[in-house]
Amino acid sequence: MPQPWIRSARYDGLLILAPPFLALAAVLALPAPYRSTAQMPLLAWVGLVVLIDVAHVYGTLFQTYFDPLKRRQRRTLLWVVPMACYAVGVALHSLGGLVFWRALAYLAVFHFIRQQYGFLRIYSRQEPRTRGDWLAPALVYYATIYPLLYWHLSPGRNFNWFIDGEFAQFDWPLGRLVASVLYVALIAAYTSFEFRRWRRTRRINLPRNLLLGGTLVSWYAGIVWFNGDLAFTLLNVVSHGIPYLALVWNGGASPRQASGQPRRGAWAGKYGLWVFLGAVALFAFLEEGLWDGLVWREHGAVFGWFQQLPAVASPALLMWLVPLLSLPQSTHYVLDGFIWRRPK
Repeated sequence: MPQPWIRSARYDGLLILAPPFLALAAVLALPAPYRSTAQMPLLAWVGLVVLIDVAHVYGTLFQTYFDPLKRRQRRTLLWVVPMACYAVGVALHSLGGLVFWRALAYLAVFHFIRQQYGFLRIYSRQEPRTRGDWLAPALVYYATIYPLLYWHLSPGRNFNWFIDGEFAQFDWPLGRLVASVLYVALIAAYTSFEFRRWRRTRRINLPRNLLLGGTLVSWYAGIVWFNGDLAFTLLNVVSHGIPYLALVWNGGASPRQASGQPRRGAWAGKYGLWVFLGAVALFAFLEEGLWDGLVWREHGAVFGWFQQLPAVASPALLMWLVPLLSLPQSTHYVLDGFIWRRPK
């Protein structure tokens, strides 16, 4: 039985499965301060946050608003989701900025976790059913949940998801120990099950196991092993954003798209890849420029023109502005819960 690649061994291997391992190699090559402090070089911030993290959000446009067929099929959803996200965002921000950012951070975390589970389902689609099938989903979920538990049950870390204080944290060593024991036990149980299955069938599902290994590597190293903003961002962003863009460029999760089905909409044609990458990068730059000019004022060297915009400090105005500027993210998180669903 062939391996259950989405497109091909080369495509999946380089763009979906390798990023966590390449990111870890890059972190290990960093000078020590970047693995254990809040230092973040400006160029690294631009490359990771703007050109991958923020840019990948706009990949959703090519699976929704920029695709004529899907735009017609999901017309109601594509109107309702952004309006609902904005209304909920304003309501949350009216309760306080921290309330809004905390809710958005937990929504982002859920989105990141579900992406790993989604890839697991894709790579498990050809597997015959066995009694141990629950182990792979349990491991992919706990490979992401355990580092988050560790983060929540530890003193303050040198990194955050969006802003300082977004996660509820308190130092509980016993809780970390219990979570760690369960983590090791689940890895051992899955490894034992896979070894027994290999002995019985002489076959191993390579992409599924590489996905699980990459998930373990990126989440554990980024949150538990290292305690640096650059290390966390590199592992978190590269491992999530690049596979997502690769999935979008493939046209979705179906291998049929890669076997000749023509692309539709803005990414069709000879220069479709450059249109795709250029568009997501441009949208990301414009969004971050608006954030920097209107709210953060932290990267004037990158967003010089946007510094001409008036800085907004009024809580009454921020209540309407911040949910608007974050609407691409919140819409991306919610829409992705619908656009990748398959009957099986």
